[in-house]
Amino acid sequence: MEEIKKLTTQEKALRINLSKSIYGSFAEIGAGQEVAANFFKVGGASGTIAKTMSAYDMKFSDAIYGICERYVCEDRLIQMLDHEYKLLPERLEHRIKDTRFFSFADTVEVLNFERTNQGHGWIGLRFQVKPEGPYNDCVLHVKMHDNDPLQQQVSLGMLGVNMIYGCMFMKDPEQIIGSLLDGLTSRRMEVDMFRLTGSDFDFVDNRLMALKLVKNGLTKAAMFGPDGTVMQPSEALYKKNVLVLRGRFRPVTHVNVDMLLASRRHFKKEPDVEKSRMVVLTELTLNDLSSDGQIDEKDFLHRAEIICSLGQTVMVSNYFEYYRLVDYLSRITKGKKIGLVLGIYALQKIFEEKTYEKIRGGILESFASLFGTNVKLYIYPSLRMGSDELFTLSDFEKELPANLQALFRYLMDNNKLENIKNANVSNLHIISDNVLAMIRKGEAGWEKFVPSKVEDAIKENGLFDYPMQKPTQTQSLEIKV
Repeated sequence: MEEIKKLTTQEKALRINLSKSIYGSFAEIGAGQEVAANFFKVGGASGTIAKTMSAYDMKFSDAIYGICERYVCEDRLIQMLDHEYKLLPERLEHRIKDTRFFSFADTVEVLNFERTNQGHGWIGLRFQVKPEGPYNDCVLHVKMHDNDPLQQQVSLGMLGVNMIYGCMFMKDPEQIIGSLLDGLTSRRMEVDMFRLTGSDFDFVDNRLMALKLVKNGLTKAAMFGPDGTVMQPSEALYKKNVLVLRGRFRPVTHVNVDMLLASRRHFKKEPDVEKSRMVVLTELTLNDLSSDGQIDEKDFLHRAEIICSLGQTVMVSNYFEYYRLVDYLSRITKGKKIGLVLGIYALQKIFEEKTYEKIRGGILESFASLFGTNVKLYIYPSLRMGSDELFTLSDFEKELPANLQALFRYLMDNNKLENIKNANVSNLHIISDNVLAMIRKGEAGWEKFVPSKVEDAIKENGLFDYPMQKPTQTQSLEIKV
């Protein structure tokens, strides 16, 4: 099949300008009028732009959009979209029947003169799919990685055109996501939050969109909360104490829950952990989501549904190695305590030197990040393979190669590793793969291995191919009546 040629930024802007039904406004703060400029440069901008503005001064901005604590944040972006969009039908009543109105807004912080900040911004589009139709919102958060403020502005201008074009001409949300970085790369521009809402997009599950951001390489990590609302990681975790449990959660069992609860008790007792600023994350990696290199999106949503039903915040990441995850979190939390919850066999893999053969500094280089300042690993016990004998951190050193025992002792002496005490060892015989097999076969007895909320979610929604009970003929008749 012949590959469809991607349009350039200029070609996209011109097509929008030449479309008689698309008309709207631009409000850009923080990096010049970079998006609107692309429409002016290609010609025919009068066919698209009703208004373009920028309120750089805080007093002017507050007077127009209302007071806001910060100026580069989602709240300010929504204030801008609310204000600008309502003006279009009010002032252009004669165009309502034939026009798909839109308002584009961005509030950004580009690289400063000293290059000491992270360029980032919030970008939003409120738009109609058809004239006189309801509006929809597309909201992004981006990180700009160009090492020059002018190049960051150019990148922002390109992404803005891509966003408007995608929302106006594409119906598939994944296609919109895939087009955001047309003409760019993730090394220049990273999209770590995407949300598409509105009655024209009721079918969109933004948790799945978070996965697609990571899967398609637009970012390395994305998040959503217990209610399914997507979150921006840097904002949600800024200066927070973060405890992370990585797992497959297929399904969540009593073991997973006990790992989380027991480790949280340990984490809260740390002297440098502020209980009021603590976030617990359940993390899914692409590696744990894929089977033979393919990601089953239905299976992902099943896991997400269950984790969210337990009130947990979910992170989807492409950080297979723990030290890369810690490095990412450390940049966000700004030195606050980070805790990782691991099973004893996961720790065993961390100490395998062959894992670090491609790293110049080997195991020492990776451990420098993994066990950096204010990072601690909480180790959950397991049963030894094929027996009922307990395998804990206390036994771990004896089984390490001699050349790694001193390194292990150093970590123990410096409070970087801790045994999870009071673990519910009576549940250690529960193996999630066995539970999953029972669910799919409809075998009785799997319910005792999972929390009641997980059982309810699986049965009510038919998760993990659970055989739903078909309604009887009587039930069907009653429904019809």
